[in-house]
Amino acid sequence: MNVDIDRADTWPELPLNEWRPTKDTLHLYSQIVGKLALAYAPARNHWWHVSFRPTSHGYATRRMRAQGIDFQIEFDLTFHRLMVRTAHAEQSIDLRRSLSVAAFYRELWELLGGLGIHAEIKAEPYGMPMTTPFAQDEEHRSYDPRAVTRYRRVLSDSWWILDEFSSWFSGKSSPVQLFWHSFDLAYTRFSGARAPVDPQADSVTREAYSHSVISFGFWAGDDKIAEPAFYAYAAPEPEGLTEETLRPYGAQWATGMALYPYARMRAEPDPRRALLDFLQSAYEAGVQTASWDAGDLSSSWCP
Repeated sequence: MNVDIDRADTWPELPLNEWRPTKDTLHLYSQIVGKLALAYAPARNHWWHVSFRPTSHGYATRRMRAQGIDFQIEFDLTFHRLMVRTAHAEQSIDLRRSLSVAAFYRELWELLGGLGIHAEIKAEPYGMPMTTPFAQDEEHRSYDPRAVTRYRRVLSDSWWILDEFSSWFSGKSSPVQLFWHSFDLAYTRFSGARAPVDPQADSVTREAYSHSVISFGFWAGDDKIAEPAFYAYAAPEPEGLTEETLRPYGAQWATGMALYPYARMRAEPDPRRALLDFLQSAYEAGVQTASWDAGDLSSSWCP
């Protein structure tokens, strides 16, 4: 099978306006699969069981179990298939067919049923502007393989650099993971201290931010930030955070969050070094203002 890919462009362009319909459709597909992980993967702190992990072709759930059957689902963004695997079988859905969200949901449930898996989820979007139940959503049905290929490459390379950055830290930290809530790649470091309880926060937010954290990640753009960007923030936000200096040139603070536009990073002579510099400067800003003991949390790999 041939793969349509421009191997010469290490960090391809990813303008949101050019693939927004496809991004929204892929996000909704991912919410459907992510809700299966919420229902059938063993629970982990800070909702780490619901997120996706990297694969050589895209991203996948952790192992799940229903009716005594172990299964895993992968978005293969190289050959543009949704793969469902059990110990004894493998089935797929061709994503190039540009299925509506309703058709994708229907075909996935038929496929799972054929494998003996009778799944139940709350079948509607979570935390998205779209509110139509999955089974009724005929509007979102775009899938541009070339745009998805570009996204996969950006996601894969960003994953590697965030993984490298994670090795500089010896304290508790999350895996680098793709969350289907806001469709962002995220990595989080913990100070070890409990965070104050926010009585206004919902149960999802309370669990995610039960401890003091500094988080980093990448998203492909949304209604609030209409371009792909790397980000970092501290929670709870310490006083003076946004007065700290960020590196390299082009990184800036925006409503308590450090942002480094993807377009700026990919234009650098050494994008990897520029991104690591951004991540480290944002971490230093958080450590300085939140009074973390950074010396105790530095790994022997830290440069």
